[in-house]
Amino acid sequence: MTRTERPKVILGTRGSKLALAQSENIADRLRKAGIPVEIQTIKTTAEQRPDESFAQIDQRDLFTKQIDDALLSGGIDLAVHSLKDIPTDVPDGTEIVAVPERHEPSDALVSQQRYDVDGLPDGAVVATSSLRRRAQLLAYRPDLKIADIRGNVDTRVRKVLEDGHADAAVLAGAGLSRIGHSAPRTEIPHNILLPAVGQGALAVTIQTGHELGDRVRSILNDPEAEWAVLAERAMLSELEGGCRVPVGGYAVVDGAGIHLRGRVVSVDGAMSFKAEGRGDEPEALGVSVARDLLEQGAEIILSEVRQARSGA
Repeated sequence: MTRTERPKVILGTRGSKLALAQSENIADRLRKAGIPVEIQTIKTTAEQRPDESFAQIDQRDLFTKQIDDALLSGGIDLAVHSLKDIPTDVPDGTEIVAVPERHEPSDALVSQQRYDVDGLPDGAVVATSSLRRRAQLLAYRPDLKIADIRGNVDTRVRKVLEDGHADAAVLAGAGLSRIGHSAPRTEIPHNILLPAVGQGALAVTIQTGHELGDRVRSILNDPEAEWAVLAERAMLSELEGGCRVPVGGYAVVDGAGIHLRGRVVSVDGAMSFKAEGRGDEPEALGVSVARDLLEQGAEIILSEVRQARSGA
């Protein structure tokens, strides 16, 4: 069935509670603007390989490939992703058509005791599947023990609060808020744990040249959020990193332009490089901050991560 024959626009998404909540929000906004939408769930590599650590899967598009394929084949018209899951090199024939308003991107520490990072007991076990979170936590608290954890938001919270898998877990605060999760948690300051590139933001993707592109963009896109994530993603791209590397990046748009901070930390927390800058052009700013990090020595860390993942 071609797009013109469809009674509704088909919006593709992963099937987790968080992904569905995010997609329903976007679908509701489109419906209110007069665009009929039907949501279709698609199983991605992340769901197909549930027992493997994200850090060990040598694939940048493990959350997006099958959805991208559906866009390119015309099986769906739009897709909604957590922007931090989208590789910086999106597939030819697709594009990010809109970045809606961004949620606060901080990470959250979930625990029964509502620990903050300083309050965690000596040698506490903290669960996360993210190299970025692992690296930055160990840089700040080298005594911590990091345990890998997989599963959707509910599963990871249950493993910590009910099953005793760890003393605490780190999750994106935006994800917890979007599904209305009441897990006891404290926000982790950015000086301890700089967010992932694109964290807290959503991305709506579409086939390049699709007839709905301009209309969807006019309904959903937030220019400030878009500028911020463009700067962050340009930095990540220049570092030749993906969403599975120990890189943090966060940009804010204010009256003075765009302020971008970047950080690269070794997986054991022993080496850390920081850089920041201001500018009016997102991509140029991102490249500038990335080159500052590389000049300081960040390439050493990134090369080690790439070699470990390839088995070299």
